[in-house]
Amino acid sequence: MSDITVIGLGAMGTALTEAFLDKGHVVTVWNRSPAKAQALAAKGAIVAASVEDAVRASPVIVVCLLVYDTVHEALAPVWEALSGRTLVNLTNGTPEQARAMSQWAVTHGANYVDGGIMAVPPMIGGQHALILYSGSRQGFDMHSEQLGALGTSKYLGEDAGMAPLHDIALLAGMYGLFGGVMQALALTGSAGIPAGEFVPLLMSWLQAMQGGLPKWAEQIDAGDHTSDVASNLGMQAEAYVNLIDASKAAGISTELMLPMQGLMKRGVAAGKANADLTSLVELLRSQNRSIETA
Repeated sequence: MSDITVIGLGAMGTALTEAFLDKGHVVTVWNRSPAKAQALAAKGAIVAASVEDAVRASPVIVVCLLVYDTVHEALAPVWEALSGRTLVNLTNGTPEQARAMSQWAVTHGANYVDGGIMAVPPMIGGQHALILYSGSRQGFDMHSEQLGALGTSKYLGEDAGMAPLHDIALLAGMYGLFGGVMQALALTGSAGIPAGEFVPLLMSWLQAMQGGLPKWAEQIDAGDHTSDVASNLGMQAEAYVNLIDASKAAGISTELMLPMQGLMKRGVAAGKANADLTSLVELLRSQNRSIETA
């Protein structure tokens, strides 16, 4: 038997396999398109003839495919081979998909661990790669040493949905940041300011703003958005109009900025003008339910 099986050899699956090989593990690989396995075979990977052979080759099977449906399509015909093994699913998905996959795997006698990869392929195996895990504690503990080859591991509990939940939440923060950065660079670029000239100033500003996040966490956990407010929602909502107007004047799309403006207006209308910006979290959580005034 090999130490680890990797199913799925896209850019990420290939990076995972190379990281395992670099740490001296014996790795079996399988991919629907066999040609993708050849470069890994040259590096020492064992290429399985079938997905069933790949599953039976190792005590732990790491799957990294495009979507959960593809994972099920690949493994459902060979479910008997999963019994007594640990299935580590690093396919990106939702908490609900992870819980359903966990139930399916456990029903067939496997330990199930779901994972969220907080890294791009070139980062895998390095100190800055973070892999989130949740699901079977036994399965994670048995194979934590092997999984450590991929980067820093963080186990989030036995609810298989926790890893994808944290993954999606982190991505939400990332894409929100990226959206603001793109708007900023579009605005400055419209005035002929090179992005390379403006980015150092932008990075310094964003780093300063990150310093306020621990206070945000305290306010949100306590449900107190009105104590020690330095810049209330009403004032920020009024000032936010300038972001929209300046963008329009420069011929820059406002599609990234309008959703935040809409949320701010809804907060003011709900009586939260004197509250902190953190009060908007309650609106996001409540959606169509009536909102208590802050």
